[in-house]
This record gives sequence, C-alpha cells and structure tokens, in this order.
Amino acid sequence: MTGTEFSVRDPDYERRVRESFAAQSFMATLGAEIVALGPGRCDIRMAYAPGLLQQDGFLHAGALATIADSAAGYAAYTLMESGDRVLSVEFKINLVRPAAGEAAVARARVVKPGRTITPCTAEVFAVRDGHETLCAVAQLTMIRIPPDGS
Repeated sequence: MTGTEFSVRDPDYERRVRESFAAQSFMATLGAEIVALGPGRCDIRMAYAPGLLQQDGFLHAGALATIADSAAGYAAYTLMESGDRVLSVEFKINLVRPAAGEAAVARARVVKPGRTITPCTAEVFAVRDGHETLCAVAQLTMIRIPPDGS
C-alpha cells in the first residue's frame, strides 16, 4: 500500500463520501460500514453473516470483491471535487486464502489520482479474535464523472 499523502479538492469530502455510502442499499444488505476514511484511503468492514457464505462456510469471493471495489471507489472519491461522481472501470482480484472469521476488512488506497482515471489498490483481511489475515489483493481503476456527465 502507498504511504503517499494527497491533497483534497473538497474539504467536505468526508460528509460527501458518507452520504454516498449511506445511499448504497447493497452495502446495507452486506452489513458493510466505513471504518476509516482519509485523503486517498477508505477502509470498509463487513461482518461475517450466514447469507454471505459460500458452500464451505467461507465469506463468498463476490462479497470480498464488493467491499474491495467500494473501498477503492470511495478512496478515489475523497480526492474528487464536490459534484463529481465515481464509477469503477475495471478491477482484478487475487484470492490468496479463504476468508473465515468474524468479519472482513477491505483497505483501499489511491495509487495516483488522475483528472479522469484513478488507479487504486485494496487488500482484504479476514478478522478473527482481533487478528487480521490477508485473504485477497486487488488492483482497481476508478473514473471521475464530472457534474455535467461528460
């Protein structure tokens, strides 16, 4: 993950990000919440729940990919201007270990903010008894949609 510090274009980015997140019904369905937020970074936590499991009792890869994608999108969104929107353009995820525990946390960081395209990385950890185990890594690309939609 990058340790780079970024400048924000909208000092009210935190309110804007949290309002957008709250409007995503899918995040509520997953029981996901933003647990850390800062310029160019966002961490999303999702509790372990029976409806999110695959056949062997691990958190489903789709649920892990979803929180990685949303965390990356919001990491990018923190660096955008008021009125902008953010969408995913592409992502690749490597599942390195089954996700078992009480929760999963996706930690996303902007690699380099761009005027239009912003590449991000995310690591997803399974949390058990306060210990985190890496279970997925992702490379994601976000696009800025300006207020006029162009």
